[in-house]
Amino acid sequence: MSRPCQARLDLDALRHNAALARQLAPAAKQLAVVKADAYGHGAVRVARVLESQADALAVACLEEAVELREAGIQAPILLLEGVFEAVELAAADRLGLWLTVANEEQLAWLEALRPAAPLHCWLKVNTGMNRLGIAATHCQEFQARLRACAGVAGDVVLYTHFASAEDLVNRATARQLEEFDALLPGVPRSAANSAGVLAWPHSHHDWVRPGYMLYGNSPMALPHANASALRPVMTLRSAVISLREVAPGDAVGYGGTWVARRASRIATVAAGYGDGYPRQAANGTPVLVNGQRAALAGRVSMDMITVDVTGLEGVRSGSEVVLWGEGLAVDEVARCAGTTGYELLTRMPPRPPRVVIAPRAA
Repeated sequence: MSRPCQARLDLDALRHNAALARQLAPAAKQLAVVKADAYGHGAVRVARVLESQADALAVACLEEAVELREAGIQAPILLLEGVFEAVELAAADRLGLWLTVANEEQLAWLEALRPAAPLHCWLKVNTGMNRLGIAATHCQEFQARLRACAGVAGDVVLYTHFASAEDLVNRATARQLEEFDALLPGVPRSAANSAGVLAWPHSHHDWVRPGYMLYGNSPMALPHANASALRPVMTLRSAVISLREVAPGDAVGYGGTWVARRASRIATVAAGYGDGYPRQAANGTPVLVNGQRAALAGRVSMDMITVDVTGLEGVRSGSEVVLWGEGLAVDEVARCAGTTGYELLTRMPPRPPRVVIAPRAA
């Protein structure tokens, strides 16, 4: 029998979440974000599902786009960070990629290019994230230069990125939108990330850019009605491989960080930080055992965790364990480890086999 830890990927859930994004922003085109190996879900398999549902795909860099093109993905692909040096433009031209222009250097490289076919460009403007993008005061100049550039096709899409859209109380998003909407009237534009799609309808504009929500996870700081309709794509599962009774005062795991306050039943589960489960997860982090909530008891090790299952019904060797996913949001686990679900998903190692649940015929 093989080790029971596995990451199950429900591609029907992926398709459902993409349809939800479309439903929430019906007038906008959809740029589906599949960077970082589709947030740890497998860029090629995800792109094959989303290619028929989204209007275009987005990755961070050329290498990620090459992987998709070599796998036969034909959808338009936007490089969210653009190119990092002028020589990458030849590959972008050959692969038919869309380019982000976010600084003077990237624009100058384009102005010197004579591509086989004009390239579609997105102009990124900084409205408060202070990470990438030109200053708002330079928008008109950059747009004029791009329009005059022989290597650029059609309308340039103006876009920006929200810094705090997951927090509905924070006024920063409204301020970003006000600044962004005042720029270059009549130009196609994009502002909404996953949080924007879910909770800021005025940000939907011409293009939305769902990412995290496509994988069934909510970026929102608090529960939100639209986010409650999402379905997790990845469920990290394993099984109980050992059970033992411990007496009051007995310690469990490395360093004895968990000590029994009562006679307790401890289940050992075949999953650890070598499988992507966060080593920083605190005692009490929720785990589902046979669908029942249990609590992490002791430090996470490389290959195993220990869970307090005292009082739970029907727990035995072989009982199913869900570390996150269906029934237990990855972000709840992440909070107990002082991080985010984004990090847990994108840092998934290859050791847990991916078990793909193929989508049903549409």
